[in-house]
Amino acid sequence: MQQAPSPTRNESRAGQQTPASAVGSVLNRGLNVRHIRFMALGSAIGTGLFYGSASAIQKAGPAVLLAYIIGGAAVFMVMRALGEMAVRHPVSGSFGQYASRYLGPLAGFVTGWTYVFEMAIVAIADVTAFSIYMGFWFPQVDRWIWVLAIICFLAALNLLSVKVFGELEFWFSLIKVAAIIAMIAGGAAIIAFGFQAGGSTVAPGLGNLVEHGGLFPNGFGGLLASFAVVMFAFGGIETLGITAGEAADPKKVIPKAVNTVPVRVLLFYVLTLGVLMSLFPWNEVGTNGSPFVQIFSGLGIPAAPHILNAVVITAALSAINSDIFGAGRILFGLSRQGHAPAAFGKVSRHGVPWMTVVMMTAILLVGVILNAVIPEDVFLVIASIATFATVWVWVMILASHVAMKREIARKGLPASEFPSPWWPAASVLTIAFMVLVIGVLGAFEDTRIALYVGAAWLGLLVLGYRLWVKGDGRRRAHLDDETSPLPVVERAART
Repeated sequence: MQQAPSPTRNESRAGQQTPASAVGSVLNRGLNVRHIRFMALGSAIGTGLFYGSASAIQKAGPAVLLAYIIGGAAVFMVMRALGEMAVRHPVSGSFGQYASRYLGPLAGFVTGWTYVFEMAIVAIADVTAFSIYMGFWFPQVDRWIWVLAIICFLAALNLLSVKVFGELEFWFSLIKVAAIIAMIAGGAAIIAFGFQAGGSTVAPGLGNLVEHGGLFPNGFGGLLASFAVVMFAFGGIETLGITAGEAADPKKVIPKAVNTVPVRVLLFYVLTLGVLMSLFPWNEVGTNGSPFVQIFSGLGIPAAPHILNAVVITAALSAINSDIFGAGRILFGLSRQGHAPAAFGKVSRHGVPWMTVVMMTAILLVGVILNAVIPEDVFLVIASIATFATVWVWVMILASHVAMKREIARKGLPASEFPSPWWPAASVLTIAFMVLVIGVLGAFEDTRIALYVGAAWLGLLVLGYRLWVKGDGRRRAHLDDETSPLPVVERAART
């Protein structure tokens, strides 16, 4: 890593610098509590919920609710581990820099670039999905026009300032959250008042959760198989950790955002899918289009497909926006460590790493060409590869956290201000669960290719590190510890 100005210390003072002084090296802290809280809410709502949930239900039946609870608990532990590190070291690059600091420069290099790889794949899929959604309303317009338009629009917004990004994510997330709440309320009304849900051959009621083959109609194997889809749905939630470098008050906003994870899991997945499978037997869900269209149709809303299309378009826009933001900030951190070209570390007068936005835009343009010549079935492969990359990043976050906790104990450093609960048992169990998920990918033929591609990708990264990373890039990242001394924390707690 470069020994020129410490990025952590500069970033911690960014709010006190003039715009002119920020040009070239310092990110602007423009994300407030409202921005990050709604980013936390919205990050769990996307393609994985609106479409992937139907696949998960078909694999596990009503037991998918248990899968989402288990997966959500594991993701919560990942986020608490990341949150503890982010409050202690609020830097750009987030978990890439944490891995470099606590596991070594090779681990940081592999973790950072694997996340960029994940975001690039998902962004390409989301851009293509957006064009398909727009084609529902405008079938006469070529898809590439919509793709090009949305790429240029979101790239321009991401180049303005991080505050613009935060505002955009706030409104996108607000729409998605409102749609989910409306679906839950509408479905609950059907169950409570005994209306016949449209398209269903069975009366609605909680009995549908156990009356069609039981809670585990496909056995324990079906529950395991569903984890590949369930964990994909949670992918991208780690982007919250990246916001620490641009949060106005990381010690305040990061804990609040992280602690909303259990509520999101219960509300957006468990409660929503519980209502859905109470309205329709699990083997009818998703057989005639999106499961959420079924809820709207059950309410007798003739414009259900159009309402859902507007929601999924919002979800796609939010996903693309977050993909560009997340990958760009990780690349910024990698460049500061000597793990990526120095150009990615240049910042505009608005405090935005503009070169990273340009690169992600270029990747999306290449994705448009690729999607024009490859069959649609490739997206099943892309989803499984993205799941592997996501789980790998989570494992590295947990491993970095374990190494940090051991160093704190060994050196007698001040206790963390936002400690991960149930240490160390919960962290060990979560790592074991993530290894199980990777094993599940290899156990089923339709997702096994993810292991082959993932292994090849990791091998290429190790080779790239050996060949191209030199000098300061071979050193561990230096991160300033912004933890308050224990007496200060105690006084603050009494007041």
